[in-house]
Amino acid sequence: MKNWILFTVTAVAAFLLALLAVTIFERKSEAKFAYQPKVEIEGIEPRDSVWGLNYPRQYQSYQKTRDTTFHSLYGTSGHKDMLESDPELVVLWAGYAFSKNYNAPKGHAWAIEDITNILRTGAPMEAGDGPMPSTCWTCKSPDVPRLMSEMGVAEYYSQKWSDFGPQVINPIGCADCHNPQTMQLTITRPALIEAFDAMGKDINQASHQEMRSLVCAQCHVEYYFDKKKPGLENAQYLTFPWKDGMDVEDMESYYDNIEFADWVHPLSKTPMLKAQHPDYELFEMGVHAKRGVSCADCHMPYQTEGGQKFTNHHIGSPLANVENSCFVCHREKVDDLVTDVYERQRKIKEGTGSLQILIAKAHIEAAKAWELGATEAQMAEIQKGIRHAQWRWDYTVASHGAAFHAPLETSRIVTSATEIIQNTRIDLTRLLASLGFNQPVPMPDFKNKQALQAYVGWDIPKEQAAKQDFLEQVVPQWLKEGKAREAQKPVKTVSSK
Repeated sequence: MKNWILFTVTAVAAFLLALLAVTIFERKSEAKFAYQPKVEIEGIEPRDSVWGLNYPRQYQSYQKTRDTTFHSLYGTSGHKDMLESDPELVVLWAGYAFSKNYNAPKGHAWAIEDITNILRTGAPMEAGDGPMPSTCWTCKSPDVPRLMSEMGVAEYYSQKWSDFGPQVINPIGCADCHNPQTMQLTITRPALIEAFDAMGKDINQASHQEMRSLVCAQCHVEYYFDKKKPGLENAQYLTFPWKDGMDVEDMESYYDNIEFADWVHPLSKTPMLKAQHPDYELFEMGVHAKRGVSCADCHMPYQTEGGQKFTNHHIGSPLANVENSCFVCHREKVDDLVTDVYERQRKIKEGTGSLQILIAKAHIEAAKAWELGATEAQMAEIQKGIRHAQWRWDYTVASHGAAFHAPLETSRIVTSATEIIQNTRIDLTRLLASLGFNQPVPMPDFKNKQALQAYVGWDIPKEQAAKQDFLEQVVPQWLKEGKAREAQKPVKTVSSK
């Protein structure tokens, strides 16, 4: 009886071991042949669908960036009207297109649709029309490095946004970050390389781990359009203000020294700065960067499927994938980790929310001072205070994830901005009193977006009607021309060589 039991146990064990061996063999075979190229990827290929034939797992995961279901405490992967959430932003950005329309960012796959639909880009009915330069396309598509290669960087920056409508039709994708021959990470936007050169650094010396953040830093940074670059006066040349350093004061001084302004505020008449999204700069000041973590470690964690380990290209919030993103290093309950993140965000939001109201009031109080006859000399320091306070506020709120990436630095910046604007408003009160005005300046309803947009001079219904005409009449033609152009470049299979 015992022999039969031993025989049965041995047989079962042998069967299970054989099954394990077969599974391992199958997985090794799958790993060996999984990435055999099926098509040739030549030059700068902007179509992700072509890359996906060779790298299906990465391509399929990237397609999930169209998913808009994730919501966190303040962020979302779907549509959110930020001016509706914080209407006082309309006053802060009065005279600048952000006060017309400003939405929460969605996934990379939405890049072309979002920039096309937003009111900020206007409604150009033909090439050469519209308010925006071609530079506005720069971070939206792999068609951009293709155009830069074909026509030259300076020439690319010298056009209008509407000039490239039929050319830029593919959203952010594979060719933005990968060399098609080697699949190594690569920098395709010259502004980042030029910024490293300006700091006396060689980006070619970056390690692979550093490159897993630097490919993101091509776009997730603070930048401006340089209209005074020697010999390129017709260009709006994308430039990072890193020459004197990468913290908020360094860039503030850089802009002040070159007397740069994104626009002049129509109420306070202040030359203003609009922060873009200094994600990389603030990330570099946080604990994760100091410990060698890259952007991709958290936003594009590794995933295993079958016998394959690959980078998940569903780029988004780590809170949507805590197990793969955070738990590689952290060992705690999901609820505890998420609560900790939200607590940091809540505290920062409390500070920025109060700060933006103070700055909005300062713009309106400054307008009152001008109305009462204030001189440029009397307003100079006040305008400087408004400029610096709003720049620092914007630097913290424009950065995606600042409250998590570098909560201490973000809090410091908010505190400094609050002190600046409070002192500025004290100076405004004294100036108004000297001009014979000794009462609170009347304020609009800061909770009514539509009323504030009318207050600062926008005719939003007119803008929306023009945009609708553009979307119905022009954009379909852009897409038709773009698809016809791409159809002339057939995909070559590897076997046809």
